[in-house]
Amino acid sequence: MKLRAEIKQQAKAGFQAQYGVSVVALLLVMVISSAISVIYSLMAFPVMIRNFMALGYGYGAYMPVNSMMVSLGNLSTLVTIFVVLPVCVGYNSFTLRVYRGEAADIGGMFQNGFSNYWRHVGGMLWMGLFTFLWSLLFIIPGIIKALAYFMTPYILADCPTVTATDALKLSMRMTQGHKGKIFVMFLSFIGWAILTGLTFGILGIFYTGPYFGTTYAGLYDELKREALANGVVTASELGMAA
Repeated sequence: MKLRAEIKQQAKAGFQAQYGVSVVALLLVMVISSAISVIYSLMAFPVMIRNFMALGYGYGAYMPVNSMMVSLGNLSTLVTIFVVLPVCVGYNSFTLRVYRGEAADIGGMFQNGFSNYWRHVGGMLWMGLFTFLWSLLFIIPGIIKALAYFMTPYILADCPTVTATDALKLSMRMTQGHKGKIFVMFLSFIGWAILTGLTFGILGIFYTGPYFGTTYAGLYDELKREALANGVVTASELGMAA
């Protein structure tokens, strides 16, 4: 398996070679992921301020959350499940192509994300549910399971014949003994994450976001190669030609 620095170097070279489309792809994912939530927040903000003033300073009357805000909140949840989750799977397929040096395009990202639609939605929901349930046993078990399920979205994107539940099972097998490597890869970006925060996210759009995404895709790709080479999984289990 390649070293962490080698994966990062290949990821950086890959997204820089397709810089423009990588930035656009990330921007689209961000807009789709946040649009409904932003609208909800803008509508909720005046009510929150009014209630804060009413409860804290006795100024004005308390305003209950109106039905439109409740509806927007419910809509946000539905959009996340039925739109954002498959878009995220599609973005993972996009970053995989970038890491592998293959031509990546926006149309292909959405096509991949919304093909096998219910499989993608189901796989992401199962992953989120199990991670949440393990998190109820305190933070550490949740982190461990999140690392174990790390490869699930990439398996969904990369192996179209693998079922939703099998994607989770394969991820757990393929990350066995490698959770430390995955965790250290995440930690290695702390400096970049701080710089991104200092630029109010601008650096994330134009550099660190595509860099992180392509690097994580590369980590999946290298772990998959190692799992196949060591017999942890077989090509047939991943739906690959032997």
